Amino acid sequence: MTDTPTRRAVLVTGAGSGIGAATARRFVAEGWQVALNYLEDGQLATAQAIAELARAPGQQAMAIKGSVTEDSDCVAMVASAVAAFGRLDALVNAAGISKMVPQADLHGLSAADFQRIYAVNTIGPFQMARACAPHLKATGNGAIVSISSRAALSGGGSSMAYAASKGALNTLTQSLARVLAPEVRVNAVCPVLVEQGFVERLAPESFAERRAHQIKTSPLKRIGHPDEVAETIYWLISSAAMMTGSIVELDFGMHLNAV
Repeated sequence: MTDTPTRRAVLVTGAGSGIGAATARRFVAEGWQVALNYLEDGQLATAQAIAELARAPGQQAMAIKGSVTEDSDCVAMVASAVAAFGRLDALVNAAGISKMVPQADLHGLSAADFQRIYAVNTIGPFQMARACAPHLKATGNGAIVSISSRAALSGGGSSMAYAASKGALNTLTQSLARVLAPEVRVNAVCPVLVEQGFVERLAPESFAERRAHQIKTSPLKRIGHPDEVAETIYWLISSAAMMTGSIVELDFGMHLNAV
């Protein structure tokens, strides 16, 4: 009788919607053990539906509620994943928030807005990486990918606070890549506007305008889909052995416009 192979395990935060859900689905399809973190009760059904797709022999997936802003939740999520899977090979930081405020509206953002957005987009990934680090190092081949944004590179996006928080996440990515090497690789992806994201959910009219602008101005004349971002994330974790500390632009060539 052939032994069931030991399956690698990943924890995906923000897996209840958008890119996080697409990423979790991608890992499940590849036979990984997957812990799907979600925050809002309304996201539980999506997380559970993805977890139920894990049907390969010896494969498990589970939904875990928790807030990345609470360090105790981060520690508990990691402990639950390791207890269930016996190991942890990868972390995907997909949880993120914003507030839709025009860049020129300097009075549209408060200190509390900045603190709330930084708590999720920057401090959360740090706390998750810290909680995961011992287990990722133990594998000798661990990986972290954080979902940043093109806003981190351009200073644009849904609000100034969002762009700043993602810029800080890029810096955090490089810092973690240094200190967790050589056992753990740490990278980030910077997508442009994608379907099924928070902009589409929070501001449909703004999404329509941004979508039209991206299709008009990007060299590839396209808008992104969560599955496309998930594909790059999966590649960075499973195959990109030469990459760490990299900030990968997924922008349909929009950076080429800066000439």
